[in-house]
Amino acid sequence: MATEPETTTLTHGLPLRRLITGLWQMADQERDGRPFDLDAAAAALTEYARAGFDTFDMADHYGSAEIVAGMVHRAMRNAGEKPPTILTKWCPPPGTMTMDVARAGVETSLRRLNLDTVDILQFHWWRYESPEYLDALMHLMRLREEGLIREIGLTNFDAAHLRMVIRYGIDIATNQVCFSLLDRRAANALSEVAMAEGVGLLAFGTLCGGYLSDRWVDRPEPDDIADWSRMKYKRFIDAAGGWGAFQALMATLAPIARKHGVSVSNLASRWVLDHPAVAGTIIGARLGEGEHRADNLRVFDLHLDAEDRAAIAAATAGLTPIPGDCGDEYRKPPFLTASGDLSHHLDALPPVFPVSAQPARPARSRASSGSVWEAKAGFSRAVRVGDRILISGTTATDATGEPVCPGDAEGQTVYILDKIIAAAGSLGARPEDIVRTRIYLSNADDWQCVSAVHARYFADVRPANTLVAVASLIGPYAVEIEAEAVVEPDA
Repeated sequence: MATEPETTTLTHGLPLRRLITGLWQMADQERDGRPFDLDAAAAALTEYARAGFDTFDMADHYGSAEIVAGMVHRAMRNAGEKPPTILTKWCPPPGTMTMDVARAGVETSLRRLNLDTVDILQFHWWRYESPEYLDALMHLMRLREEGLIREIGLTNFDAAHLRMVIRYGIDIATNQVCFSLLDRRAANALSEVAMAEGVGLLAFGTLCGGYLSDRWVDRPEPDDIADWSRMKYKRFIDAAGGWGAFQALMATLAPIARKHGVSVSNLASRWVLDHPAVAGTIIGARLGEGEHRADNLRVFDLHLDAEDRAAIAAATAGLTPIPGDCGDEYRKPPFLTASGDLSHHLDALPPVFPVSAQPARPARSRASSGSVWEAKAGFSRAVRVGDRILISGTTATDATGEPVCPGDAEGQTVYILDKIIAAAGSLGARPEDIVRTRIYLSNADDWQCVSAVHARYFADVRPANTLVAVASLIGPYAVEIEAEAVVEPDA
């Protein structure tokens, strides 16, 4: 049996264990003010590190995870032992992202960890329509130059936005997303982008909160779920076709696992680890409540053959695909999260763009994106008249007037459509209220990549659309798009 987990090396040389110890469940263990012995948790986590499970994943909102991980790092370093690799997350609410805001976010984690540098700072953003995340990432690049961060990672970014961020000039090492036999979204476009750009995927949810284990083979559907992790992944099971479909998958996995003398959990982990875009998988630990390190090591002795892979492929083909792209579960229905429907949280966020009445026509309202050209040329990003919203021709221009993703039509289109949806949303419309788009290209050869992005945003909406190539656009742009929306009375 393997003596320690496999190691991989990220693009810039940072070594990473391929089985990462996830500390998400510390938030659950401390839920509702439950007493939690941090010293005992640190002692348990130290044993993980000494057994080779010495890459820890946490976040600024995972209870005391950063404090406990920092205790282990400091104690091992002081004892002359190799300290663990630390991955944490910064998950700010949408809003203005100045350097001071970014620095405060990183330094808060560093104080809790009691460290000078975090190995990977992973960034999550709730709403792509709020473009300040690009400012935040640029600030993280500067903080990396200062030495506060070794690598910048993302968490729950989809393929289109991962690519656009990289084209914007951000150096990304990892993207942490849900990836399992049950949820195979990451195997599609996201993997293509990640492999093309040298980004390692970090897979969480690989064991579906423990459902992908021997314990749940041929078992009845649970009706009383106590912990957040299983609440969350039961929603994934329901979305993938329900308990019957899940048990059909388990009926295929169990004999393959027995054939190799391993557990179903080992098999589920190996299947994800074998994907070429995956740098590592994250296995949650409930510190002080038992551990599975010896069993997890068996993953590295398992080699799936062609017959195994064919049987697994046939079984997963019987599941309903989880909808959308990676991270959609946090941003749109169906909300497959521990707390379920997040629409109340997202609806409580302020409009992306400020809205005001038109002085000459008080019944009309207008949204301004802050672009310098709106004031210079005397126009609004969008105007609402009754139930109709008209959105001006929009290019990939940030608030300072600088082009976003110059020379890259696909990345520009992602930025533009986010901005259009933000303008519509600021005036009370949803993406499904958009009834017409008009696309202008400076190079007709870009029509396919631009149309593909349009399809990702509007495949279910299917607005009327016009796409034309023009002699040129004003400024260094490949794409300009305008749109119209009609807010239905019952919306």
